[in-house]
Amino acid sequence: MLPVRDGVATRYPPLATWAVIGVCVAVYLVEAGLPPRAFERFLSEHGLVPARFFGPAALRHPPGLWEYRTFFTHMWLHGGFFHLLANMWTLLVFGPAVEDRLGTGRYLGFYLACGLAAGLAHGLVEAGSSVPAVGASGAIAGVIGAYARLFPHARLVLVVPVLFLPLFLEVPAILFAAFWFLTQVIPGLATLGAGGEAGGVAWWAHIGGFVAGWALGPALRRPRRRYRRFYADEGVFGFLPDGRRRGGIGPWG
Repeated sequence: MLPVRDGVATRYPPLATWAVIGVCVAVYLVEAGLPPRAFERFLSEHGLVPARFFGPAALRHPPGLWEYRTFFTHMWLHGGFFHLLANMWTLLVFGPAVEDRLGTGRYLGFYLACGLAAGLAHGLVEAGSSVPAVGASGAIAGVIGAYARLFPHARLVLVVPVLFLPLFLEVPAILFAAFWFLTQVIPGLATLGAGGEAGGVAWWAHIGGFVAGWALGPALRRPRRRYRRFYADEGVFGFLPDGRRRGGIGPWG
């Protein structure tokens, strides 16, 4: 189930979203040019390794201040092309509307805060893991959480593959977010008894990022008086600024 389009009207270009995508792509191109062993060392050095901070060895040999940079650097790395593609596509769908309502500067700070929350959640739950966690998915989970909180009735167009045919569905953002969150919580809870990452997916990073985005999004929203009003012919699919269909009742989006 892949989101391909949202219906929230925006008034400002998503500069920070484009910048994040550009940096992630640039970093991946650097990774792709490395030999296999150098690539593994690169991920180990700049990825988030929970055992370095929360494992038993961390009590005997506390990490240096410089090592804490990995709580931020891990969110710019990706383990492969499809990992990068899936994350950047999701960010491109949900990021512009959230950035539009928060403003570029606040949105960038919000994105980094969600990535940090995701890293902390993953590190605390997987304290003994020596596997480097990489990827922007935790921070992007925060963007999804903020989107669902700010635009719960916005309509999302999803594509669901049925055998070899794409099936397109239109669902409310809150329904998609609830289903997505459930698909993270269930395997995340399963890893608690497994003592490691299930399938190599950092489920608790997604959970932590989503919760952070859900909480921070409305708090960081720019004041309404600083946002240019919409006109009747703006928006996509005939939707109102908050993603509802015309004729609906609800607050400004």
